[in-house]
Amino acid sequence: MAPPLIQLQDIHLRFGATPLLDGAELSVAPGERICLVGRNGSGKSTLLRIAAGIGEPDTGGIFVQPGATVRYLPQEPDFSGFATTLAYVEAGLGPGDEDYRARYLLEQLGLTGEEEPARLSGGESRRAALARVLAPEPDVLLLDEPTNHLDLPAIEWLESELKSLRSAIVIISHDRRFLENLSRSTVWLDRGATRRIDQGFSAFEGWRDDLLEQEEKERHKLDRKIVAELDWLRYGVTARRKRNVRRLGQLHSMRRDRSEERRGPGAVKITVTEGDVSGKLVIEAKEITKSFGETMVVRPFSTRILRGDRVGIVGPNGAGKTTLLKMLIGDLAPDGGVVKIGANLEVASLDQKRTSLDPEMSLRNALTGGGGDTLMVGGQPKHVMGYLKDFLFTPDQAHSPLRVLSGGERARLMLARALALPSNLLVLDEPTNDLDLETLDLLQEMVADYPGTVLLVSHDRDFLDRTVSSVIAAEGEGRFEEYAGGYSDLITQRGHGVQAKAAAASAKPSSPSASVPSPKAASSKKPRLTFHEQHALKSLPKTMDGLRAEIEKFGALMADPDLYAKNPAKFEKTSAALAKAQADLDAAEEEWLRLEILKEEAEG
Repeated sequence: MAPPLIQLQDIHLRFGATPLLDGAELSVAPGERICLVGRNGSGKSTLLRIAAGIGEPDTGGIFVQPGATVRYLPQEPDFSGFATTLAYVEAGLGPGDEDYRARYLLEQLGLTGEEEPARLSGGESRRAALARVLAPEPDVLLLDEPTNHLDLPAIEWLESELKSLRSAIVIISHDRRFLENLSRSTVWLDRGATRRIDQGFSAFEGWRDDLLEQEEKERHKLDRKIVAELDWLRYGVTARRKRNVRRLGQLHSMRRDRSEERRGPGAVKITVTEGDVSGKLVIEAKEITKSFGETMVVRPFSTRILRGDRVGIVGPNGAGKTTLLKMLIGDLAPDGGVVKIGANLEVASLDQKRTSLDPEMSLRNALTGGGGDTLMVGGQPKHVMGYLKDFLFTPDQAHSPLRVLSGGERARLMLARALALPSNLLVLDEPTNDLDLETLDLLQEMVADYPGTVLLVSHDRDFLDRTVSSVIAAEGEGRFEEYAGGYSDLITQRGHGVQAKAAAASAKPSSPSASVPSPKAASSKKPRLTFHEQHALKSLPKTMDGLRAEIEKFGALMADPDLYAKNPAKFEKTSAALAKAQADLDAAEEEWLRLEILKEEAEG
């Protein structure tokens, strides 16, 4: 096995009297794909900063292979001192790095390079920071929540880009699908220590649950007393996952019902009075439209949302999702069409900006309003301490001021407040932001138990698959279509997922004929290599050399006449690897030849 590029051994770090890291370890070998998982506040970001050389532990061994290039993506990048995003990205390049990579990656991420960092949105900041760490193609990439503030097209592009790199990668993320698609090993940071499994994230939760179950059994052998509240926060995770598996089955049944309803439009006729309909019909939109100036944000769209439906709304940033959502719940009047809202509709929404929280208020008072020990949840009284426990808060935190809460804890509190309000329509706009994986399980459970209707805007593909019965997708140019099922079902039905919003033309043609170039003009225009093609043309020779070396190595192993007799499994594995490397080499050579021909044509 190749020596590690980064090795952290027996890392200890305390904040005051509280140990954050207690013997944590991390080893990163060339080409590895590792996901680092753990509860909010467990020290994942701190451990990653130590690996990047930014943070210092109290004690422990740190080794970085001499000459290895390491790039770290923080959650909050620092743009100070840079006039443009291009200057910021180029500053991350090292000696010998290709300059064109900076502009190519900015272009791929939807930026021009001329943006002023002070004017960037959260999503644009994240894209610029990603371009900076990806441009050098480092030996090791340390990524802390790389999908934060990104829309679905950007997340799927990032997945593809990371898969194509030879860099070793360590990822912290709450996006299950992202981790499943990229990781090959998992490091679990729990109570200051790390445990590792050489399998991707898809195997992690079952492995973790087995470890916790075994740990709980051993604990009960030593002590038969009641398990402390703090232990429930860990061991309750297993029970929630098992309940969620059952609920996924119920969700699939809802999706089948929804699909059958969509296949028979007009088959159900509402003949009862308005008062009776309001209990079953929540929202009905007929041919609603919305424009801002000359821009058509929502073209004629119709839908019927019934009591108990869970509807997801997906699309790239700027596609009009929030506008459509506001029209559906009556916060924004459509320009055309009609929105019919059921009588006595009570809406509860999640305040993603947390602006309604007083930082000096305690958790207990934030839920009860400062009066009494109980609150009404789902029409039933519940003690505030029990309700806090449902959202993974400890009794000690009940009297703590809100200013000491982490981003994930604030998100949990806002969720608890929203679900405690009397409502029959729950509107969740990006509810998974800042939530750890255990809290996402909790949120999934809460959505499943919610007795009313749910409208959900999210870029989290796995969460959509686990919660919604239908998806309204932005199709581009203000068009929206509804699909039965979750996000994976949407891909099956339309052949692709959410795609990036097309850039608007800088100038509109004065006549229809002006938009179509003449054949002569089209033929006289020389072909031009894109930044992506330029990069591929330069990097493919190195890729082909690597593949030839692999073929030679596998060929030498296969030349052993006794290999099959000694180790049939190794023979099969080597044979398959040899065939794959040869196929990859053939494809790379063919692509390189195509690009060389294109380059010659471009140069005249």
